[in-house]
Amino acid sequence: MRKIIYGVGTSLDGYIARLHGSLEFLHLRPSNYSMGPFFKTIDVGLMGRKTYEAGVRMSGGKFESHGLRCYIFSRSLPEGERDGAIFVREEPKRFVEELRKKKGKDIWLIGGGELTREFLKEDLVDELHLGIVPVLVGEGIPLFAAGFPQREFALTESKAHSGGLIALKYERVRGRLRLKLRVQVKISASARSLQGFASGPG
Repeated sequence: MRKIIYGVGTSLDGYIARLHGSLEFLHLRPSNYSMGPFFKTIDVGLMGRKTYEAGVRMSGGKFESHGLRCYIFSRSLPEGERDGAIFVREEPKRFVEELRKKKGKDIWLIGGGELTREFLKEDLVDELHLGIVPVLVGEGIPLFAAGFPQREFALTESKAHSGGLIALKYERVRGRLRLKLRVQVKISASARSLQGFASGPG
């Protein structure tokens, strides 16, 4: 099944953009981190209106899809395909259910925070890919907007890159993965108990 991946850069204090939408702090230090491998795994992008408009401003008034089929969730903009994007008003759950039925690669949830909150409410996010840059910006648009139930994720990858950037990958804990993690915890606890018994007085 096609996975929904929330992939985004963030500051140390958990902001994905400044209040006015600027992302310049994400590029303060050069890094050997590349999104090339990630782009090979996706063919669809999903974003909210504010993220779309910020992208248009940063690219000089023209929307850049980077070869993806991009859907923009908006309650105020007219529906339909134009300017390299497809504008929709459908609720995320129903939209994603239909999108998953179609053949294709994984799906990039680009953001922003408010749209991601709606996806987390409906438990639609399968993976988190976070690029953490070593800077505190003090205020801005949060990585996760408040207002969704607790969701558990397991760390699957952690890599340090030049410039101090850390790339983290998490997988949503559901069903078999939840059972697997519980078994691993029990085995680890048993191993620690045996080790303590073996090293005890005797």
